[in-house]
Amino acid sequence: MLAFRDIPREKFVLKKYKNEAYADMALPLLMGQTISQPTTIMIMLNALEVKRGENVLEIGTGSGYQTALLSKLVGPRGKVTSLEVLPELIDFAKKNLRKIKLDKNIKIVKIDGSKGYEKFAPYDKIIVAAASPKINQVLLSQLIREGVMVLPVGKIYEQKLLKITKSRDLRTENLGEFLFVPLRGENGY
Repeated sequence: MLAFRDIPREKFVLKKYKNEAYADMALPLLMGQTISQPTTIMIMLNALEVKRGENVLEIGTGSGYQTALLSKLVGPRGKVTSLEVLPELIDFAKKNLRKIKLDKNIKIVKIDGSKGYEKFAPYDKIIVAAASPKINQVLLSQLIREGVMVLPVGKIYEQKLLKITKSRDLRTENLGEFLFVPLRGENGY
């Protein structure tokens, strides 16, 4: 995936972790949050099957790294709306995205991401970077028919990463066992 080559991960981690930016592990961010390990992000983005020009919703902006990758994947005609509940992370992500001059097709919104964002719905793709207790029906309702959502679902300390394709009957694919920070908000933990 060329986006990984083009987006410098070291610009999205805390200064004290710059030397570990390319280690295949999650790294601490602000407010007890983490930036997922590169392999996890690659699995999620690969499953999401993002195409140029698509409208993508991201739940959990974090440092802005995955947001930047999504921006690169949808291209200038696409749109990425990223929802974050923590103001400190929003400021951090915006600063990081400005550093690499990649914020033209990105809108970061401070809101309870577990409720989605109707304003720009429906979305072609939805990606959730925090664990949900169950499949989020509100987010599914904001997804187009045949749209794809990737999210971790399960208990706080053990989740399955699911790829869900919205069709007459939901097609669900288990991508494996993962551990994410818990989703905050009304439909989270």
